[in-house]
Amino acid sequence: MQTILGANGQIGRELARSLRRDFTSTTHETIRLVSRNPKQVNGTDELMPADLMDAVQTAKAVEGASVVYLTVGLPMNTQLWMDQWPVMMHNVIAACEQHKAKLVFFDNTYMYPQTGEVQTEACRFEPNGLKGQVRAEIANDLLQAMQTGRVQALICRAPEFYGPGLTQSITNTTVIEPLKAGKKAKVFLADDTLRTLIFTPDASRAMALLGNTPDAFGQTWHLPCDDNRLTYREFVQLAAKVFGAKPQYTVVKKWQLVLAGLFNQRICDAVELLPRYAVDNLFDSSKFKQRFPAFEVTPIERGLEMCREPA
Repeated sequence: MQTILGANGQIGRELARSLRRDFTSTTHETIRLVSRNPKQVNGTDELMPADLMDAVQTAKAVEGASVVYLTVGLPMNTQLWMDQWPVMMHNVIAACEQHKAKLVFFDNTYMYPQTGEVQTEACRFEPNGLKGQVRAEIANDLLQAMQTGRVQALICRAPEFYGPGLTQSITNTTVIEPLKAGKKAKVFLADDTLRTLIFTPDASRAMALLGNTPDAFGQTWHLPCDDNRLTYREFVQLAAKVFGAKPQYTVVKKWQLVLAGLFNQRICDAVELLPRYAVDNLFDSSKFKQRFPAFEVTPIERGLEMCREPA
């Protein structure tokens, strides 16, 4: 059995589809979907409600699994991250250790330096802000559990998302959805810095592949992205062409976001991520591409075409 913890998000749902299509359809292996209120993706999925803040419920959710995928996404709320992420990671590591399950952790880049340097799997942790510190803490907790032999695990890391369906990301919220609705897009800080974006179905397909590749464990992997990096100006122009919209956008300055954050907690919680938008984001996924040369990365224009359909 392969188990997805945090299965209701876009990454978890795409992962369930990938596992069924590419790895479990012929073996008839069960896919268990776990969340507070799990919803069916494939007709044969096993659904299990569980709260990962509860160690007993987490252990029960992991029991019987050969591979466990941790794909939980919490709202952009700093205090929630500080309160919940360390507890959830502790419970998941303990459950996987107890039941001898392999763990695949879907991670982000919040702990990396928010500079224009190339980001590889060896990139140092230098978080800017509390959310980055939380991500560094839980990644280090898992790395230590791997190094001490408590669990067999791998970390797969992704940069900024974009994608179809209910993909929750800054790019979807501020660029894709407004343009689809015939409105102006919003771009943070600068429109001329290069962005590395990952297409959510690609991220999930790659995670499924890693989880079913025995020699991938014990390592950190950057998930595969289109190396044709665009600036947000170019991304808006391309998206507008695909959506049949006008390429209109506003560059939102830092002072405007800081001011808005005084009245909107969600914006306030996102302010610590702003430095990454002032510089090129050069996320390097060459390690994955060299190990899996047959993996087809979706070009950005094709990805936007898939985003054109209603959620």
